[in-house]
Amino acid sequence: MPGDTTGIDPSKPSIARIYDYLLGGTDNYAVDREIGDFFLKGLPGSVAVPVENRRALIRAVGTMASDGIRQFIDMGSGLPTADNVHQVAQRHRPDARVAYVDNDPTVLAHGRALLAADERTAVIGADVRDPESIRRHPDVANLIDFDEPVGLVFSAVLHHLDDAERPGDLVRWWTDQVPSGSQVYLSHFRSGDNEQTRIAERKLQDTVGRGRWRTDEEITALFGDLELLPPGLVNCSLWRPSYATGSDTDAERRELTVWERMISCALARKP
Repeated sequence: MPGDTTGIDPSKPSIARIYDYLLGGTDNYAVDREIGDFFLKGLPGSVAVPVENRRALIRAVGTMASDGIRQFIDMGSGLPTADNVHQVAQRHRPDARVAYVDNDPTVLAHGRALLAADERTAVIGADVRDPESIRRHPDVANLIDFDEPVGLVFSAVLHHLDDAERPGDLVRWWTDQVPSGSQVYLSHFRSGDNEQTRIAERKLQDTVGRGRWRTDEEITALFGDLELLPPGLVNCSLWRPSYATGSDTDAERRELTVWERMISCALARKP
């Protein structure tokens, strides 16, 4: 594990490291792989949830950068993996700047080691539930100009907040901080009336103590008064799947699996 490993407890599972394992990464421990294998081996096909979530994130960041957004804050960013937010954004806008935010010590150690030489990125140790500390952080002040449009990324993070933690208020707090023309991307576990959903939700709650599946109406409500951009809230597999290819994709031509329907996303603009 590169960088400062202070605070990393290999005996306790980490949401970020479980995602890393499911995406084929190596920055994880046996306790994370045990939970990951529950999904990979016990629930065949469930790897589509993190995979399709990641693919949609890449398309969304590319869309925002193509729309002129050149600065991003990635909330609960997780471990670096192929095609990180800054890499995608900088392909479209070489001057793009990205502040990654996470409170997982594994994420901080790995991310800071990877991005140490990149002056247009920073990895900030903070809890997404404490937005004021993020807003005041010197690295955010150095990278993000809040007088210009900002891309706010909440990829697979708000479903780890309970209702009592008021995730909708968190999104609204941030949208109050950014100017007109800013965009918000959000992906979230989507409720389904099926056994697979119940098993997956119960497993995460029993092992990491978090994981709140929400209905389409509840997820849409997280955007508040923002303007949802086409195609609105849809399963991640169906969120602008032709963006990178320019032609219809397999997901558009067939019925989605139960796992592909378990993760949805949308992009919105602040008027």
